[in-house]
Amino acid sequence: MKPVYQRIIAIIIMCVPGALAIYGWTLMRDVLFNYFGGQGMAWLPFTGGLVLLIIGLALIGGFLFHHDRKRKRIQPRLIGKQNDPTHRNKPGY
Repeated sequence: MKPVYQRIIAIIIMCVPGALAIYGWTLMRDVLFNYFGGQGMAWLPFTGGLVLLIIGLALIGGFLFHHDRKRKRIQPRLIGKQNDPTHRNKPGY
């Protein structure tokens, strides 16, 4: 069994990008609500929110993909040539 502190660190690692993504979504939502409410479009906060959303989702997705790849829970086509045991040094690779 893993020590408890390792699991707590993993939860923190997952929560920080999640909070960034949520904050980015909130910025984008507020800009769109203000735009449809009759105010002008604020492109800088909208773009910043989009960047935060994409970064947060990419970090969470990358963490989960890495975690599943270590435990061999992904499809064989996503494993890659480096981790594929059936891959041999053939010409053209």
